[in-house]
Amino acid sequence: MKGSNPKIVVVGSLVMDFVFRAGHRPKPGETLRGESFGLFLGGKGFNQAIGCKRLGADVTLVGHVGADLFGRRFMEKLRQEGMNTKFVMKDRQEGTGVACPVVFPDGQNSIIGVPRANMRLSVSEVDAAEDEIASADILLLQFEVNPEASEHASLVAQRHSTLVMLDPAPVHIGCEAFDWSVDYLVPNEVEANMLAEGDRPDEWARGLFTEPLKAVVITMGAAGALVFDKTGTREYPGYQVGNKDTTAAGDAFRAGLAVMLAQDKCVDEAVGFANACGALACTVFGAEPSIPDLSAVRAFMANHKPVPSEEHI
Repeated sequence: MKGSNPKIVVVGSLVMDFVFRAGHRPKPGETLRGESFGLFLGGKGFNQAIGCKRLGADVTLVGHVGADLFGRRFMEKLRQEGMNTKFVMKDRQEGTGVACPVVFPDGQNSIIGVPRANMRLSVSEVDAAEDEIASADILLLQFEVNPEASEHASLVAQRHSTLVMLDPAPVHIGCEAFDWSVDYLVPNEVEANMLAEGDRPDEWARGLFTEPLKAVVITMGAAGALVFDKTGTREYPGYQVGNKDTTAAGDAFRAGLAVMLAQDKCVDEAVGFANACGALACTVFGAEPSIPDLSAVRAFMANHKPVPSEEHI
């Protein structure tokens, strides 16, 4: 760790979530009456940045919002959380990114998103944050912003020996051309299956693991997570909680993982902590409101134990 607190830079998305709750998945052509609606701040970059901040890290977010009402709400929230907003740019040509998560009774969701201003993040804007990246312990990336900016940020981090963690979501055409020379690759099981051959998570992880990766970590919801590195495969069970909304569970997991790795914790200890962060995020409706702080995670871990899944992960 380079300072007294873990220092993390997130180059990522900010997306306003229009969240619907529904009693079941609609069939093609079916008009379904929803059960509730909420408007929440979200996006993988924003969620992961907020998660890291609430877990005690000093966080800088690099991204784009529109010069609109949604953009103003994001800036207000970032300042309220004590985040460095110097590198969150207001875009005059595109509006703030939007998404429509639909949450079903089991807490699972389906999401349609339109990135809008997120895709206009430029290489030069990443360069403007080079000093922040250079002094960071870890850089977090996803695929919800301009891929050229993400890849360039990875190269900047490597130049300064800053760890890089990539959440390869959403998987899209062309992402296979990304420079995969990151330190930690953290897909969920659906993404891992799309990116690698095989029938099981351990096969996907093995297929994704190449030098100079330190580890592949595959998240599997309530079943926990799988780690693959030079020493082999390990499985870490998750926590059984009453799912209300899983929208930000993966982002909370990645925030927990990043904060622990930034403090020089081993990946195994980091994954155990991250599983607790992800589980807690399932217990509250809405992305940003569900992301836990450090005291909540510590209390949860003191009172709950991981439960091995009957399914092989």
